[in-house]
Amino acid sequence: MTIHTKPAHLPTIDFSKFHGSAIERDAFIAGLTRVLHDHGFFYLTGHGVPQDLIDDVLAVSKRFFALPEADKLSTEMVKSPHFRGYNRAGYERTRGEQDWREQFDVNTEGDAVEADADAPWNRLHGPNQWPAALPELKPLLLRYQSEVTRIGIDVLKAIALALGQPENAFADIYEPSPSQLLKIIRYPGRDAAGSDQGVGAHKDGGFVTVLLQDTTPGLRIRTEEGEWIEAPPVPGTFVINSGELLELATNGFVKADVHDVVTPPSGTERFSVAFFLGARYDATIPVIALADELKRGERGVTVDPLNPIFRKVGINHLKSRLRSHPDVAAAHHADLLHLLEQPADA
Repeated sequence: MTIHTKPAHLPTIDFSKFHGSAIERDAFIAGLTRVLHDHGFFYLTGHGVPQDLIDDVLAVSKRFFALPEADKLSTEMVKSPHFRGYNRAGYERTRGEQDWREQFDVNTEGDAVEADADAPWNRLHGPNQWPAALPELKPLLLRYQSEVTRIGIDVLKAIALALGQPENAFADIYEPSPSQLLKIIRYPGRDAAGSDQGVGAHKDGGFVTVLLQDTTPGLRIRTEEGEWIEAPPVPGTFVINSGELLELATNGFVKADVHDVVTPPSGTERFSVAFFLGARYDATIPVIALADELKRGERGVTVDPLNPIFRKVGINHLKSRLRSHPDVAAAHHADLLHLLEQPADA
């Protein structure tokens, strides 16, 4: 496959300015408004996450993926009705095609919640799986999850201000318990994968994504014009991008941009840690009344028959997990597969 991309030119935003002087904060918010409308992807510096925690999380991720297969499969996702745990490469799908990455998923640590026909998304609540062979994984990932949750909520507050709204405009739909999906990911080289699709072209389903990249490139973003921009790793930064919930809330002023990951070259591998901040499962996404100067930039919500977007957060997240993990869906949720045929209500 021939890949045509432009050199990286995603903007870099220093988040310390958001907590700086009034002048710095105002300039930060004005710049963020432009970025959100242009493509919603940017590098974030000044985030305050300790470098030793970042290093430790990447190191423990590599130790996890180096475990014997039996130890990783002790937490295989198909054992969890809550879509938590380990997936071998090729077991997650994007638009029906296999993604060649192995990964380990955790979400908010908690107890299972009784679900019924009116709230099927309650099946997503529950405990995480943790490998007995690597006991340090749990405390490190939960500490990191807490840190990137802080970043995600702070970024969401800044986004609210950039949209001319009160800082806590989104709080009613994420408090007291946002979705906190965290993935540690390994992409094998092309010789092992046999495919260029590390992750197929898609949009993220939550509010914002906080992505930590190691050292190997592969992330690409598709512009409105259909061109691809590379977003290689930049030390000390996270890549932030807006998700479908913000597209819904702003009638497309903020776009959830399509992106993918290209399989690394033969003989190499790529590691990343992706965090997806989402709303409460029982929330419904409203349409924000933007000021006239912003309202003129509304582009409407994307209509994709293969990936409809729902205003009911729980349905939106549940249909995404059912579609991405057909083995878990078949094992635990065969009675919910009709949701994949439900038309979008956006």
